[in-house]
Amino acid sequence: MKVEARIFDIVTVFAFAVAVVYGVMTATMTRDGVEPVGLVALILTGGLTLLAGSYLRFIARRIDPRPEDREDAEISDGAGELGFFSPGSYWPVGLAASAATAGVALAFFQIWLLIIAIFMLLITIGGLVFEYHTGPGHE
Repeated sequence: MKVEARIFDIVTVFAFAVAVVYGVMTATMTRDGVEPVGLVALILTGGLTLLAGSYLRFIARRIDPRPEDREDAEISDGAGELGFFSPGSYWPVGLAASAATAGVALAFFQIWLLIIAIFMLLITIGGLVFEYHTGPGHE
């Protein structure tokens, strides 16, 4: 997790540095002063990457070092099972369609379509989460 945290730290520093440069450049080069939308977007980007990097750093302290985090690790140290991945699930396709429908509803500000899309999102998220759930006592 330390590698991922470093990546987010680099993006955080970059976003805040670009926000400062952007604020100064728009203040000096335009008659309207600082352009607020881009400046806020860059600051929020830096804040979001700071949040994600801090979370990954916190998790890295609580778990054992992975092969990616050790300098002396061999390639064979990363071998083995990585987890369970569904080989043929159609729920991600439904989830993408639901999210696309929500995006179109927001773009055209169609509230009725947004309500339908949110309902579709809830169903597809539930289907994806509980796809392999068999209930208590079934193993």
